[in-house]
Amino acid sequence: MQQIHPWLALGVLVSTAATDAVYVMFSSAVAARRRVPAATWSGIWYLLSAFAVISYTRTWVYVIFAAVGSWIGAYLAVSHSIRREKALPHARAERRG
Repeated sequence: MQQIHPWLALGVLVSTAATDAVYVMFSSAVAARRRVPAATWSGIWYLLSAFAVISYTRTWVYVIFAAVGSWIGAYLAVSHSIRREKALPHARAERRG
């Protein structure tokens, strides 16, 4: 088994977490038919995924860190999205005064 480099493993985990979080935001923007945000999130998504792909293609063990990061990113992004949706009715009511 090859040696795991902790900083590289952490980098893969964080980049895939960020990639999945950005993917959730991209999907949300597409579902809402918001073109500019969807295009912006799409570009960010590809930039973030490049680090993880390049990092773990040479050593299979980093795929595990990528999978964990992916799970974390999607979980946090959906959690954030749920909190934001719950806060929206309150924000609208406050604006109406």
